[in-house]
Amino acid sequence: MARINIFGRPENRLRPVWQASVPDHAISVAWSPDASRLAVAAVSGPITIFDANSGKPIHQLKGHGFGTAAIAWQPTGNLLASVGQDSKVRMWDTASGQEAKALDAGASWAEKLVWHPSGQYLATTAGKKAKVWTAAGELVRELPQQAGTVMDLKWRPGTNHLTLLAYGSATTYDPFQDVEPVKMLAWKGSPLAMAWSADGAILAHGNQDSTVHFWYYDAVRDLQMWGYRTKVRELAWDFTSRYLATGGGPVVCIWDCQAGPRGPEGTKPMMLVGHDEDANLTALAYQARGFLLASSALDGKVLLWQPTNRRGAQVGEFAFQGGEASTIAWSPDDKSLAAGCGTGAVAVFRAG
Repeated sequence: MARINIFGRPENRLRPVWQASVPDHAISVAWSPDASRLAVAAVSGPITIFDANSGKPIHQLKGHGFGTAAIAWQPTGNLLASVGQDSKVRMWDTASGQEAKALDAGASWAEKLVWHPSGQYLATTAGKKAKVWTAAGELVRELPQQAGTVMDLKWRPGTNHLTLLAYGSATTYDPFQDVEPVKMLAWKGSPLAMAWSADGAILAHGNQDSTVHFWYYDAVRDLQMWGYRTKVRELAWDFTSRYLATGGGPVVCIWDCQAGPRGPEGTKPMMLVGHDEDANLTALAYQARGFLLASSALDGKVLLWQPTNRRGAQVGEFAFQGGEASTIAWSPDDKSLAAGCGTGAVAVFRAG
């Protein structure tokens, strides 16, 4: 039997460790590789680095004028990268709290960035273009202009290939070899966010028209799922590459991508109901090597799920007061979850 607490509800496995705050809406959180520090960006610009064990601030970085859009911690070192609406890509030395490099993003704003798993290269987007940099701040390549604003970018797992998501296509490049695409997956529509399965076999993207598109990359075969309440920006794969969690409303949908010879096509997803009916999801995150899934939404709740748990999928809950739960991220060791709120509140949990 599931353990029951004194209130008669299953035990909450989402245990708060500490809470703190940043100046305003927490737009992005990033863990250091050893999980000892946590960086949190406020949408107005400042970036705070906290001691992940105590919640005490270590450094306050100025961030970006006009606003910080996203941050990402180097997977193998002390560099924190950030992009924002001052047209800059900034690299910060998190040991000293000093800015190491300020790079030209190439447009009036920069919105997305992602480190190569090796930690040696950083890819960034600004407008219709993307650039790849070394960790030392040297430009490796500026990739060709896309048909529309680059909405997302991801390294394909197990390769040095970078995929750009923009209007009409998901285009993959090898930025170290040639500017010509390795492969273009063409689709008429406006995609918003994407996620690669861990084995690099399937690319999924959520769209403006409230659909999710699946691409079987090697076969160039695609299928589409529809019926979502809103546009879909929330996507997360589990580490086995079998399950894809999607948002697009207040309900978490889990697709089994090994359900049959055509994957999830023609099947019904598992529906995880826990957020308020009128509160759309803001983020989804699976553990890197575990089976726990976290979700956040406009109702201020952070929910912890174990979708395959037959005794009940929801295994944890926390609620921020007075604002949306805006961003979540698992620590690299999968032991802790960080969450930010629209009020600037920040919380770190242990997931037992």
